[in-house]
Amino acid sequence: MNRQVNAIAARLSLRAPQRRSLELLDRVTEIAPPKKGADLPATLEAIRSEFPSVTDFEREFPSVCFALATGVGKTRLMGAFISYLHLAHGFNNFFVLAPNLTIYKKLITDFTPNTPKYVFKGVAEFATAAPEIITGDTMKPRQGRCSMS
Repeated sequence: MNRQVNAIAARLSLRAPQRRSLELLDRVTEIAPPKKGADLPATLEAIRSEFPSVTDFEREFPSVCFALATGVGKTRLMGAFISYLHLAHGFNNFFVLAPNLTIYKKLITDFTPNTPKYVFKGVAEFATAAPEIITGDTMKPRQGRCSMS
């Protein structure tokens, strides 16, 4: 088991279903390490060898879904996944899509340091350098690119 999984699970006080999901993500990334330009059919076959229920990524890149019951803590699990992918694999950029404005606002709050449900509470690496949260309201057009109003 990846030491990052144990550390993150402990730091974020993950419940059993959340921890199991993080363990599964760790295993999937062991079987098929995340990398740009991966051979999609080979990656799918590698994952299917251990997880036969995975039949298709439904995208042009490896994509997996974790289903948890209501109230188990999907937002906290998202924080655990982001922490894991950053600490164990060096990923620095994440795109979080919300289905509606209510959840969008909740996610912004939950990813903002010093709020009651801050998802990275206890992750030392984020305590000293909190992740930058860029929202639709704070995003600035990149220099040299067109922007439309």
